[in-house]
Amino acid sequence: MAMTVHCDIVSAETAIFSGLVETVIATGSEGELGVSPGHAPLLTGLKPGPIRIIKQNGEEEIYYISGGYLEVQPNNIKVLADTALRADDMNEAAAEAAKQEAEHALANQKSELDYSRAAAQLSEATAQLRTLQKLRNKNR
Repeated sequence: MAMTVHCDIVSAETAIFSGLVETVIATGSEGELGVSPGHAPLLTGLKPGPIRIIKQNGEEEIYYISGGYLEVQPNNIKVLADTALRADDMNEAAAEAAKQEAEHALANQKSELDYSRAAAQLSEATAQLRTLQKLRNKNR
């Protein structure tokens, strides 16, 4: 049996996962990183996008987070997300519509605030679509 560590994925709204995992793969502020049992303590910001966990039985689950923090301690991993969703619960049509709306807003910006808001919305919608793509690839 593979070594495991306890992992919690929580958002401001709810706890979305709690259990033993073999690996957590997320996109940190410096790029993609994988965390396994025995990893050195770490605290890093997370970018919007998919977070993958390999559970104790080897099963992979994919979640979407809109940003947050990853904390690694000797006996646990915590993902503190602004927003967290199960990839299975995401709506691809809504994410695609949000992306198109944000692109349109970027093209028709009227102020610095409009640009910043549209850029953030575009980043989040693109990250949701990346998460759905990873889920689709996993199911093949």
